[in-house]
Amino acid sequence: MLIAVDIGNTNIVMGFVDDDERIIGTYRITTKANRTSDEYGLMLLQFLSLNKLKPADVEDVIIASVVPKVMHSFTSSIIKFLGIDPIVVGPGIRTGMNIRIDDPRSLGADCLADCAGAYACYGGRVLVIDMGTATTYNYVDAHGTITCGLVTTGIRTASEALASATAQLPEVQIARPTTILAKNTTTAIQAGLYYDFLGGIERIITQFRREIDEGFRVIATGGLSRVIETPMIDVVDPDLIFKGMLAIYRRNV
Repeated sequence: MLIAVDIGNTNIVMGFVDDDERIIGTYRITTKANRTSDEYGLMLLQFLSLNKLKPADVEDVIIASVVPKVMHSFTSSIIKFLGIDPIVVGPGIRTGMNIRIDDPRSLGADCLADCAGAYACYGGRVLVIDMGTATTYNYVDAHGTITCGLVTTGIRTASEALASATAQLPEVQIARPTTILAKNTTTAIQAGLYYDFLGGIERIITQFRREIDEGFRVIATGGLSRVIETPMIDVVDPDLIFKGMLAIYRRNV
């Protein structure tokens, strides 16, 4: 079994991939830089136990991280509790993707894994949208080349900023509203955030279509991809990053 780990600014998400390349479990914990390797290791053992698995069942671990401060303690937990030196998505790793942006090293490991997953599962000419702490857009052409990208605020980040910058507005749960005709503060914020975010997504997709001289599909992933509903998104795949890490893992083992 392979464990694929996405270390993001808000959450660490683990995907358990069995020998038939099926994702048999996903687990999410809060990203905290001051956690020890023992804390991470104990959580990992609990997740394995929930799937009736033992450390010996884990063949390998691959990590995509955008939080360097967490890497030492997390990788130490993998070495200590599983006896495995994990593969880390980054320089020197074969991904099967060409990166044609000004500074290829600036592309986050999570975006790279998303694009690898999209290309492996859906082929080229795809716009990959990852809705997380930030919302990222990356375009992959027919030859597996990442040619351009865009970064903007995530909807949860916008909600937190609104609550912290205003004295009387609460932080709300991110949810798809039933109507834009809100009757109270909470639903007013929820509807405002949702439709503002949705409008931004649709406008950005429209602009990509205007400037890219070929048809493409839109693939959405990330923790909030199932909340946003628009016909302009062709596929919602919450497990895309794990599929991408699996594709990268195959090329390196």
